[in-house]
Amino acid sequence: MACLEVCKEGNYREEKEEYTLDGTVDWDGRPAIKGKSGQWFAGTIILLNQGLATLAFFGVGVNLVLFLTRVLGQSNADAANSVSKWTGTVYIFSLVGAFLSDSYWGRYKTCAVFQVIFVIGLVSLSLSSFLFLIRPRGCGNQQIPCGSHSSMEITLFYLSIYLVALGNGGYQPNIATFGADQFDEEDPREGHSKVSFFSYFYLALNLGSLFSNTILGYFEDEGMWALGFWVSAGSALAALVLFLGGTAKYRHFKPSGNPISRFSQVIVAASKKWRVEMTPGEDDLYEADGMDCSDSSSRKILHTHGFKFLDRAAYITSRDLEDQKQGRYNKWRLCPITQVEEVKCVLRLLPIWLCTIIYSVVFTQMASLFVEQGAAMKTTVSHFRIPPASMSSFDIVSVAVFIFLYRRVIDPLVGRIRKTHSRGLTELQRMGIGLVIGFLAMVAAGIVECYRLKYARKDCTRCEGSSTLSILWQVPQYALIGASEVFMYVGQLEFFNAQAPDGLKSFGSALCMTSISLGNYVSSLLVSMVMKISTEDHMPGWIPGNLNKGHLDRFYFLLAALTVVDLMVYIACAKWYKRINLEGKCGEDDEQDNYEV
Repeated sequence: MACLEVCKEGNYREEKEEYTLDGTVDWDGRPAIKGKSGQWFAGTIILLNQGLATLAFFGVGVNLVLFLTRVLGQSNADAANSVSKWTGTVYIFSLVGAFLSDSYWGRYKTCAVFQVIFVIGLVSLSLSSFLFLIRPRGCGNQQIPCGSHSSMEITLFYLSIYLVALGNGGYQPNIATFGADQFDEEDPREGHSKVSFFSYFYLALNLGSLFSNTILGYFEDEGMWALGFWVSAGSALAALVLFLGGTAKYRHFKPSGNPISRFSQVIVAASKKWRVEMTPGEDDLYEADGMDCSDSSSRKILHTHGFKFLDRAAYITSRDLEDQKQGRYNKWRLCPITQVEEVKCVLRLLPIWLCTIIYSVVFTQMASLFVEQGAAMKTTVSHFRIPPASMSSFDIVSVAVFIFLYRRVIDPLVGRIRKTHSRGLTELQRMGIGLVIGFLAMVAAGIVECYRLKYARKDCTRCEGSSTLSILWQVPQYALIGASEVFMYVGQLEFFNAQAPDGLKSFGSALCMTSISLGNYVSSLLVSMVMKISTEDHMPGWIPGNLNKGHLDRFYFLLAALTVVDLMVYIACAKWYKRINLEGKCGEDDEQDNYEV
């Protein structure tokens, strides 16, 4: 009998192990079976989808600054500001997508809906460019200027690119998290694959933009704008079809409800008890019982010290005991400690997030001022002309190289030095290294600009290619930006996904994107402030239409100085940060490495 019971228990365990342990479900809402869902099959579909969608997005974004100057006739400063605002809006929309995903729709539906909007925006942009904006045919290159445009044509153009912004912005943070959902973090093997997924995801993003930065960038630079936009629209449509084709293989987390109401309940409950004298210890703090191990949102967050005022929301008073005896429970007066800790987690993430904004200011220069700087350099090598926007391909190559170096060389080496098998550098340490490399990129860009000015003609009227300094001297600054991305942005994706509560995973990815968004807006503000101050007394300013009469180098050195200040603040915030402390699915503490700097 004892043997029979052991065999039955063994069979039960084997049957139970067929299902994921993190609470994911399949398309029909049933517990996901490990062997039939998720893992690298679904993950690969999502990586391919990301590559195609990125190709489509950067087919518009990488040369947008040149489209605005050559086709719409904007000045360099106005075009740089327009691109910064548009790119910033892309990432602001990521908050909209994250909210809908975490609260109501789930990640699959959110990704599908916003990809449809993305395709509509690209088709509208292609049609408006072909029918109205590219006139005469072939204009928009360096030789043929475009004619004037009506306000309706300009409005249709901006409506199209902001539909692209809405579609890509709402889709982007959810596809990263949805890909991570395909790996069960409660399973050691799949948990390791989940960490690797973020690196491959960022690599797919960059490889997708490689085609845009080279082939599409070349055609658009030669004035074939409509062709470039149609290719982008086709790529976005292919990405959508591929994504829908993998529907039966995906794992899903159920949305956990509106986080705004949960956060508001904690603030209101704590405020109602602001005069209550709390006893020391955790015995009088409320935690909901009966949490189901199969529920994805069931992991309790253990109590942490700090933000003690919020603990009042979970403190059980005599009035709360009376309400419980009478079978009443007021969510606006008493909240579980897990719900309180959710608010604490977000509050602790915010200082780290704010410190990443200055880096995003550095990063956004690659899509605006780097391109304008390159256009004012010698762009021919032998008889071949290098489109300035295609120089960002060196950034992509650098990303690919440093992802390989980090995963295969640096991370194992640091792990051996520290004598830890699980990890090398923590996410916070990698983000700090990213700031240092970003500083070096701005110094390199500033030095290149000094030499570009030295070999430039000041009396030119159309100053593209007016300096004899080769555009290839921009390679170091692009390569350094790529290296910094591997440490900063991949580290951010892993950090915010790991440290966000279970019901706010898409919000964690959106934080990474909104730092890029605010970086673009801060960049636009800095350019405006610099131009206002530097053009006093009838001076041309640091970033005039004719860069040969300006001092773009000073703007780069200003960003380098701001990055140093930001790094010092970041180190202080990282030392203060306390990681999320989760309890395992069935009561076991989730042991995680400390996030130290």
